Amino acid sequence: MSQSTVSLVLAGKSEGRVKPETGRAVREAARRLGYRPNLAARNLRLGRTRTVLLVVPTLASPFFGAVYTGAARVAGERGFGVIVHPWNDDAVPARSPIDIEAIDGVLASSIGGGMTGLGDLPLVVMDNDPAGQAPSVNFDVAGGMRSIMGHLHGLGHRRIGHLAAAVDAWTFRVRGEALGPVECRATTAIDVAAARAAALTVLDRPDRPSALVCDDDLIAAGAYKAARHLGLDVPGDLSVTGFDDILVATALEPELTTIRLPAEELGARAMTALLERLDGGIPGDVSLPGELVVRGSTARRG
Repeated sequence: MSQSTVSLVLAGKSEGRVKPETGRAVREAARRLGYRPNLAARNLRLGRTRTVLLVVPTLASPFFGAVYTGAARVAGERGFGVIVHPWNDDAVPARSPIDIEAIDGVLASSIGGGMTGLGDLPLVVMDNDPAGQAPSVNFDVAGGMRSIMGHLHGLGHRRIGHLAAAVDAWTFRVRGEALGPVECRATTAIDVAAARAAALTVLDRPDRPSALVCDDDLIAAGAYKAARHLGLDVPGDLSVTGFDDILVATALEPELTTIRLPAEELGARAMTALLERLDGGIPGDVSLPGELVVRGSTARRG
């Protein structure tokens, strides 16, 4: 058979161009010979490495593990690999081990500052400002915060405090803006010990709030510890809410009322958009809704 016929069959492009029986014969011969395509040679010919860089602010959060799972699943279906790299606001190209010549495109999740040193690589952002130049796949975090406030108001809470993440990122700015005016607010790192200390500043006072809205489930875990230290019952004396619905939300006692964000779907949809860009398409922006999950940490104000 001709080289072009064999190439079409083994590349999966033979439908309508090669007779079915010819295709079967080529695939059977390849099976008997133990043939495997040389992906490196094919990528060199196409000018592609078939590798995507996933940039996240931290590798410690299970949330970004779910984002990776969704992105890697879609990438694998298209024969792409994914490299994960943490990139905080202090990162500079000189300190980065990433060779941009080995990357076809970038997915960037929840990045506060701008990224430099990545050249003109095709970019899709996740959980980032949709007003930027790159296509975005985001959560409706504002809608999630409004759902939390509606839930707490429905339970009769009016004195509501806010534990805000001390992270300069679009997603956290939007959470605070959507929450609107609150009784008191403290900022904290996304860390249980830091959140406990911040929660004590708003709870250890005579006019403490009856409900505490936390930007993240780990922050909510710190609020639980502060409440326990002060002898406050959750939810009898204090209702607490989180955001993200990571594993800790159901490890807490009582289990945490929070906003469930489809992190795996975020990664999958963003990878789909990036691959569309690599194929020359122009993907549109996407906003994924969150879901209010009501558990035992919130109760009617007594």
